[in-house]
Amino acid sequence: MNIASRMAQIAPFHVMELMARAQALEAEGRSIIHLEVGEPDFATAEPILEAAQRFLAGGHVHYTAALGLKELREAISGHYYTRYGLDISPARIVVTAGASGALLLALGVLVNPNDEWLLPDPGYPCNRHFVRLLEGRPVSLAVNAAADYQPTAAQLAASWTDKTRGLLVASPANPTGTLLDPATMAALAGIVAKRGGTLLVDEIYHGLSYGVDAMSALAVSEDVFVINSFSKYFGMTGWRLGWLVAPQSYVREIEKLAQNLYIAPSTVAQHAALAAFQPATTAILEARRHEFSLRRDVLLPGLRRLGFKVAAEPRGAFYVYADSSALAADSDELARQLLTEAGVAATPGLDFGNNDPQGHMRFAYTIERGRIEEGLARMAAVLGSG
Repeated sequence: MNIASRMAQIAPFHVMELMARAQALEAEGRSIIHLEVGEPDFATAEPILEAAQRFLAGGHVHYTAALGLKELREAISGHYYTRYGLDISPARIVVTAGASGALLLALGVLVNPNDEWLLPDPGYPCNRHFVRLLEGRPVSLAVNAAADYQPTAAQLAASWTDKTRGLLVASPANPTGTLLDPATMAALAGIVAKRGGTLLVDEIYHGLSYGVDAMSALAVSEDVFVINSFSKYFGMTGWRLGWLVAPQSYVREIEKLAQNLYIAPSTVAQHAALAAFQPATTAILEARRHEFSLRRDVLLPGLRRLGFKVAAEPRGAFYVYADSSALAADSDELARQLLTEAGVAATPGLDFGNNDPQGHMRFAYTIERGRIEEGLARMAAVLGSG
């Protein structure tokens, strides 16, 4: 085999492999409680389904422009004004094949070979792998609970070198569920701008925050790149649709790349997403956000009773990132034990970087509260606590 050398530095997505093991156990008749995967359990909201059905009934399912439907770009622009009070031109908005497509487009027009990009660790694994795929060099910033698992201005300034080209952050973040506060966001943007770099912000969990409103990095500067998604708050995971907001001067280059990578986003998904911003849909989604907060309020204290430590409480997304070191020396072994003995699937820290992964686990509260409570009881029986 002639496998490209870059593949040696691109790790498998371990949570997907864990999920496959869990599904294999289910196929054998085992009952498995899924706390591992970041996918909401809710069905697609009815107004979105109805919009897709109306469009399909017409039968004209053809390519759209590579940048996406004009009407959808305008709707996203309206969303920024309604939710954040921001006037974002539709011309800066690119509809993409999932948020992963948005990330690939952004990095595709920004990363040169051997460019270094700073990324928080722990963090979403695909971010560093995409940088590597494009022949850049991902550089980890070891973040900790004391700073809500987010980089600080001092840390960024100390870590920036003459090879650094940008910073990629997430707020709310995966796996930690933490947010960047407005002052820190502005400070990070200022440092990046002063050094002639680029700030890229993953905002795919916007809308899913609890007790606090997440601010968009677009409020800080017009020079940032922002990624968002219809998968998380809008509950459209399988529709594979996202968007990218970029500085106007980059849009033509992004368009060229989109044309070559995937021609255009899914036409059906785009017409369905036109209904995502309707008041009736928003009412459904806000009720679901409240339900996520209730689930968090079951899972978080339950994990603490079991002996997990959570020093930085999650205020967004639908994850708890827990210190498991008091329960086991290796979170991967603990995850295997919980899966085989308790029938509970949770994600060990090795997916999220090199910053003490063996001492941490991620739990997703994407299932109903009764199942979360059952999962906690099952873990208590195995761990002898609770």
